[in-house]
Amino acid sequence: MSWRRRALLPLAAVVAVFGAPLAVAATVTPAGSSGSSRSLGDVELPQATLVVVNKGKRQLELRRGNQLLRRYRISLGLNPIGHKQYEGDFRTPEGKYLLTRRNPRSEFFLSIAVSYPDSRDMARARRAGVRPGGLIMVHGLPNDPRWPPEHYAGQDWTDGCIALSNADMMEFWMLVQSGTPIHINP
Repeated sequence: MSWRRRALLPLAAVVAVFGAPLAVAATVTPAGSSGSSRSLGDVELPQATLVVVNKGKRQLELRRGNQLLRRYRISLGLNPIGHKQYEGDFRTPEGKYLLTRRNPRSEFFLSIAVSYPDSRDMARARRAGVRPGGLIMVHGLPNDPRWPPEHYAGQDWTDGCIALSNADMMEFWMLVQSGTPIHINP
């Protein structure tokens, strides 16, 4: 079996359970007015109120208050230590941001933007005479991978984004909403 087919097996499992992934992701609707869960047919999905990234541990956690909902392994930018300083430094930012735009048609398997750069990041870059960079996302694997899946699973490989496996990204997509805070810690 080719590595591309093996890479699609987790996605096939998600499709088997939930149906067509993008159609499902696009049609998940809030259950009730509390925003505490979403309904997927007869399945209630808890909604995260906070995303916590621990760069040193390569972990992303979804939390609802003090409750841990999920924990995922992540990959970061190629130069992961320290806060993003300028465009092209391959660092993943550190700080408190929000999840903003959702893109079901990105060049990666789903993506949700992080609100980097904020006003502090832009001021810091301006003082240093550099561009702060942008387009920091939480996303899945590339839709057109240049390497076998093992390459992406075992190391940092992004330009500064936070990457999940495609199966984890599908779950993340369904459990967070735009406007959810994301705290990115060293």
